[in-house]
Amino acid sequence: MVHADVAAVWEMEKALFPTDAWPQDMFVGELDQKETRNYWVVQDAGKIVAYCGLMCVLPLADVQTIAVNPDYEGRGIGTHLLRLMIDTAIGRNATDLLLEVRADNPRARALYERHGFDAIHRRARYYRDGVDAVIMRKVLILGN
Repeated sequence: MVHADVAAVWEMEKALFPTDAWPQDMFVGELDQKETRNYWVVQDAGKIVAYCGLMCVLPLADVQTIAVNPDYEGRGIGTHLLRLMIDTAIGRNATDLLLEVRADNPRARALYERHGFDAIHRRARYYRDGVDAVIMRKVLILGN
């Protein structure tokens, strides 16, 4: 993801997460933190159809965001982006990869579980509409 992508990403963000959308300037700020952040987009015919972001502040990494346009779900794009973030976190020598997921999003939770994430905590009423967040972790480097 580059700064020129932010407007399109933000439009997608608002459509997919109407109650919890990040402000547009938050994406800009994330892109400006190159030492600790990685952001990617997936395009089809020049249109952004998915995006994700990773923060890595050792020893931990955190999935900041991941989103796929509903018209493109079921094509492995979410899996590809998640693997990209896992591999990047491993390459940066993170010991654990964390994320928050809505408790009412079984499809996303199943994706994370398939890739070795375990639920480790629940934050009550974390999202603006009162839904809990499930904190999940994938151990990347055993013994550290």
